[in-house]
Amino acid sequence: MTTNRPLSAALLALAALCTTARADTSQVSATGFISSFREPVQATPDAAWKAIVQLPRWWSGEHTWSGSAANLSLDAQAGGCWCERWGEGQSVMHGQVVLVQPGRVIRLNASLGPLQDLAANGVLTLATGVSDGQTMLRMTYRVAGNADAGFEKLAPAVDKVIGAQYKRLKALIETGKAD
Repeated sequence: MTTNRPLSAALLALAALCTTARADTSQVSATGFISSFREPVQATPDAAWKAIVQLPRWWSGEHTWSGSAANLSLDAQAGGCWCERWGEGQSVMHGQVVLVQPGRVIRLNASLGPLQDLAANGVLTLATGVSDGQTMLRMTYRVAGNADAGFEKLAPAVDKVIGAQYKRLKALIETGKAD
């Protein structure tokens, strides 16, 4: 098995430089952590949902294997692939859709970036709904695995990267542009 050390190092270095909306990680332990973001958005739940399922429009190309979000695809149905294809036959499955409730929630089994090589289990949930008359956007990433994976050290970096993606999604929902 080979590792992508440059990608792992780049992920950690970039995460250290990110200045994004950040939620504190919770339940950080040797066996996992939770990164969660929840804020109101200035849009209808339908508009928020339409943006959520357009993942290549808001996921940063800096956090792809190929360097381009244009190479991402999301088949938003149970069993569907969040995949990336580039070059001559190169590809990666970032996640697999396990739940879709159109207009409300999509959940993926997704061991992102260096977590894939650690045999960690990641579950990414993106949801929208109405609370107190406001459209809410929620992104939660739950990660679990072996105690030797070093989650205590990885959790803050992963939280920053997920937070950056959350910020891009929120911007896409509210302005039509992720940047």
